[in-house]
Amino acid sequence: MKGLVSFSIFLSLLIFVTPEPQDFTKANSEDVVTVTGNGALTSNPGVDVNEEELVNGAGVPFPESDAKEKEKTPESIARMAKNISENTRLTSEVQEQEKDDEGDEVEVEVEEEPQLQLPFRDRSHIEKTLRLDEKTTSDDYSGVLQRLRKIYHNAIRPMEQAYKYNELRQHEITDGEIVSKPMILFLGPWSVGKSTMVNYLLGLDENIYQLYTGAEPTTSEFTVLMHGNKVRTVEGIVMAADSARSFSPLEKFGQNFLEKLVGIELPHRLLERVTVVDTPGIIENRKQQERGYPFNDVCQWFIDRADLIFVVFDPTKLDVGLELEMLFRQLKGRESQIRIILNKADNIATQELMRVYGALFWSLAPLINVTEPPRVYVSSFWPYEYQYDTNQNLFLKEEVSLLEDLNQVIENRLENKIAFIRQHAIRVRIHALLVDRYLQTFKDKMTFFSDPELVFNEILDEPDKFYIFKSILAKTNVSKFDLPNPSIYKDFFGINPINSFKLLSAQCSYMGGCLLEKIERIIAHELPGLLGAISAGKNPPLSSCDITGCGETPKNRYRKP
Repeated sequence: MKGLVSFSIFLSLLIFVTPEPQDFTKANSEDVVTVTGNGALTSNPGVDVNEEELVNGAGVPFPESDAKEKEKTPESIARMAKNISENTRLTSEVQEQEKDDEGDEVEVEVEEEPQLQLPFRDRSHIEKTLRLDEKTTSDDYSGVLQRLRKIYHNAIRPMEQAYKYNELRQHEITDGEIVSKPMILFLGPWSVGKSTMVNYLLGLDENIYQLYTGAEPTTSEFTVLMHGNKVRTVEGIVMAADSARSFSPLEKFGQNFLEKLVGIELPHRLLERVTVVDTPGIIENRKQQERGYPFNDVCQWFIDRADLIFVVFDPTKLDVGLELEMLFRQLKGRESQIRIILNKADNIATQELMRVYGALFWSLAPLINVTEPPRVYVSSFWPYEYQYDTNQNLFLKEEVSLLEDLNQVIENRLENKIAFIRQHAIRVRIHALLVDRYLQTFKDKMTFFSDPELVFNEILDEPDKFYIFKSILAKTNVSKFDLPNPSIYKDFFGINPINSFKLLSAQCSYMGGCLLEKIERIIAHELPGLLGAISAGKNPPLSSCDITGCGETPKNRYRKP
C-alpha cells in the first residue's frame, strides 16, 4: 500500500514538471531534444532523436527497437535521469582537467623565462679598485685649483691676449676647465659597446636613466655624464651658456652641434671624481658633412682636454676606414693617454680570439707611430656574467688592470692639471717669442724706400733664411720638437697684421712687471714648486703672486735711498 502511494506521488510530480508529456519514441522531425551543460532538457525543431541518443549524448542514431521497449516507464525515466547527471559530472571533470592543464602550461612558460638571461656579474671589484668608498679631501684640491687659476690669470692670460694665441691654436682655457674634473673619453666604431661600458662602470643597468644601447647605431649625441645632487638632463645650449662649466667654448661649433650635445647629472660617487663623455660611433659609409656640424673638430676639442681616452673595438669591427684613420691622426701626440679595448671577447672561442687580437694589431700598426706597441685590454664590459667555456679569469684580470689605470688618473688629477697648464704656458711663450722675432726682423729689414708688404712676405716665405726659428732654440726651456709648423704663421699674419703687435721688451709695466719675465717665472719655478709640494703631500703656501700678480713686491724706482 505504501509503495502504491509513493508511486502515485512520483507520477503527480512528473506530470507537474512536464505538463504536456511527449513521446520520445515518436518525435517528429520538427522537435529536437538536447541536454544542456547543467543537465536540463531542451527541445529544438528540425532533427530526429530518440531515447538512446539522449542517454548517450551522441549524434549517431541507434536502430529502432520494439514499441514496447520504448514505452515510458518509471524505471526508464529513472535510468535517464541517472545517466544525464553522470554525463554532466563527467563533462565538468573534463573541463576542470583542461583548465588545470592550461594553468600548468602557463606556469611552465613563466618558469622558463629567467633561464634566457645570464645572471648579473659581481661589481665589488669596481668599487674596491676605484676606492669609491674613500672620502676625498675636496678642500685641499679646491685650494690648489684656485691657486692654479690665479697663476693662469696673472701670468699666462695677459701673454695670450697680447699676441693672440687663441687665434693660432683655438685652444682657449677657461676657469671652468682649470677647476674641472678629469675627463674620460670613449671613442670607436658604432655598436662596439661604448655606451654599454659606461652603463656598466656607473651601475646604470636596469635603470631608467641608462644610456640607450643596441646592435644598430644608437648614439647620435655627445653625452656628458656629470655629478649632480639629483638626476636631470641638461641641454647643450644650457651647458655652453654656463660659464661655470668647462663646455662654454663648444658654442663656436654652431647650434646644430649644441642640439647634439646632452648632459646628464647623476648622484654617483665615480662622477664626483671624473666626467665621462660618450661619443657617436664612427660610421665609415657616411660623410662627416652629413652630420650637420664639424665632427672631427668637435672630437679634437674633447681629445685635447681628455685625461684618459678609451678607443673601443669588438671582434666584428676591426677594419680601418677613412674616418677612423682621421681619428688616429687627431690622437697623435696623446699616445700615453690612449687605452685600446677589445670588447665582447667572451663571444668567440679562445683560438678565434687570438686571431682577432693579431688582426687588430695589424690594422692599427700603420696608425700608431710609437716605438712600443700600445696596451690592449681584452675583456667583456657589460653587467652579465662571462660566457661559459671562456677565459673568465683572464677577462677579469684585464678589467681590473683597466680600472687601475682609471684610478691612477683620478689619483693624479692635480699633478696632471698642473702639468697641462705648464705645457700650455710653454706653447704661449714660444708663440710670443716667434711673433717678437718676426717683428724684430721686419723692423731690421725695413728702410725708407722699402715696401712693407714685400719685405714681410719674403720673411714669411723663407723664415730659415732669417733664422726665425733657430734663434728661438737658444732660449731656455725651448725644444725643437715643440716648435710649430712655419706655414701656420702665413695664415696667422694674414689675419693679424705684423704692425698690430709690440715687441716683448715693450710689454712691461711698473705694477705688473714684464710679461716674458712672469711667464718664465711660473714655468721655471712656481708651477714646478707647486707640483713638488703636492707630490710631497704638503699644502702649498700662498706666494706673493696671489697678492701682487707678479711674484715679488714691486719696488718704487722714484724713491730716494
